[in-house]
Amino acid sequence: MDAELQADRAALADTVRRFAESEIAPNVQAWDDAGEFPRALYARAAELGLLGLGYPEELGGTPASYSLKLPAWVALARHGKSGGVLASLFSHNIGLPPVVLHASDAVRREVVPPVLRGEKIAALAITEPGGGSDVAALRTTARRDGDHYVVNGEKTFITSGMRADWITVAVRTGEGRGAGGISMLLVPGDAVGLTRTRLSKMGWLCSDTATLHFDNVRVPARYLLGNEGEGFRMIMGNFNGERIGLAAGALGFSQACLDEALAWARERKAFGAPLIGHQAVRHKLVDMQMRIASAEAWIEAVSAQGDALEAAGCHNAPEWVAQICMLKNHATQTMQFCADQAVQILGGMGFMRGTVSERIYREVKVMMIGGGAEEVMKELAAKQLGWL
Repeated sequence: MDAELQADRAALADTVRRFAESEIAPNVQAWDDAGEFPRALYARAAELGLLGLGYPEELGGTPASYSLKLPAWVALARHGKSGGVLASLFSHNIGLPPVVLHASDAVRREVVPPVLRGEKIAALAITEPGGGSDVAALRTTARRDGDHYVVNGEKTFITSGMRADWITVAVRTGEGRGAGGISMLLVPGDAVGLTRTRLSKMGWLCSDTATLHFDNVRVPARYLLGNEGEGFRMIMGNFNGERIGLAAGALGFSQACLDEALAWARERKAFGAPLIGHQAVRHKLVDMQMRIASAEAWIEAVSAQGDALEAAGCHNAPEWVAQICMLKNHATQTMQFCADQAVQILGGMGFMRGTVSERIYREVKVMMIGGGAEEVMKELAAKQLGWL
């Protein structure tokens, strides 16, 4: 890694750390209790350039490689200490890429800049009540009617679903079932016939999550992304960035658990000595650090590989996709292990609301499911490696 990139990474990570420590972490418990965080946080993140990181300059963003974005993602998780904040504050990172890559220039300029300024919220809607990871089986339909599409169906588990201003929706425009008839359609949040139902969750309490209901929702045809029938390919390509982001977040949350457990072990006394003076506790901390180090090294390697492939114009190399799938599993398993060990070290305090480890313990399962469940990741990795 060259010196300029190292300096940029350090500066960005420091900016993110200060933002997370001053404006996110002190408020997380109150936001969890309220079930949401203030919309003003989007504008603040935009002012620091965080919402636009990785987006084209002409749309108000700042182009950035995976290697540059990585320390920002990790720092937000480690020092912000809330998956719910990250999930909704950055839901545009899964909702906007199909718009940037496949919308007309007019639609891109209409939609993207206000989101990157923190004025509008973008979300992605793929999952349906009747199926999760089986994207090819989705049933929400979009029927062409003159200059509009008429959308009917439901989407569920949608992050930022209650207050999104723009929703990138996977719909079926073709006949029958399967991947070939899937398209991507951008739906305005104020469209007539779109209603939303808030969902209650085990974790990510301050992230608004919803089921979306489409009842003859008329969407201007100009909001079709790319061509009809190209949606499945867009969805699969979009998963790469999402899964790397999830892995980075899992790494940061693992570090947050270790930070809290180590501080507690040094402060808390039992049987006449600080907890860290007991071998059993020290070994738990070392086991956490060992897994964190391996996840960190792997994600750095996968990010560098992704940057090299991007530079070569190759975006979905099978070996790289396989690495992302396995990395996502490894990083979230590391998060699960660290959360469990941290709660054990904190003892009764680890069971109390308000501790970092308790929150992350509840949030880990959605990280292991969202963006592709563990079992799906293993199967996809095997296929990409040519084993099937």
